[in-house]
This record gives sequence, structure tokens and C-alpha cells, in this order.
Amino acid sequence: MLACLGIEVAATAASAVQALAVVHDACPSAVLVDVGLPDRNGIDLAYELAELPWVPRVVLMSADREASIAVRGRPGAIPPPFVAKAELDVETLRRALFD
Repeated sequence: MLACLGIEVAATAASAVQALAVVHDACPSAVLVDVGLPDRNGIDLAYELAELPWVPRVVLMSADREASIAVRGRPGAIPPPFVAKAELDVETLRRALFD
């Protein structure tokens, strides 16, 4: 889907620790984060990534549609866009990344 949008995939990561290393190395303009990570809550990671100096666009994804409720609970922070994996298609991803 990312290739269809003309987006180059810099890297993938299987954990939050790997994701942080990749993001700090590559400084991407956008990051897709799964809510369910093996080593850390993906929502916490998404908020941390959104505060990086170059302010990457962070989009959260989950197979659990109800996870979107947990995304909105941060006082003083703008919640990252959330896309349920069942609804993930090229157009939905484009809107989440670019709107």
C-alpha cells in the first residue's frame, strides 16, 4: 500500500526498541505503529514519536477497532490518526498520512 502511494519504506521493526532505533537513524517523515507491540504499548510509542524534533506523522493501527478509544486519552496532546486494520486500504492510509 505504501508503494501505491509513492512512499519509500525506510525500514520495518518488530518491536518498540527496534522502531526507536530505526526512527532515530532514518528520521522518516511518517511512521506506522501497531498498537500491540511485544515490548511496549504502541500508543505510548506513537505519542513519543510524534514529539520528535522533526515531528514525523504518526499513524496508529490495530486489529482491535476498540483500541481507538485508548488513543484519545492524553491530556494536552493531539491524538495520532488511528486506522483499524480491517479498514486499511490505500485511500484510508493516504488520508491518515497526508490529511
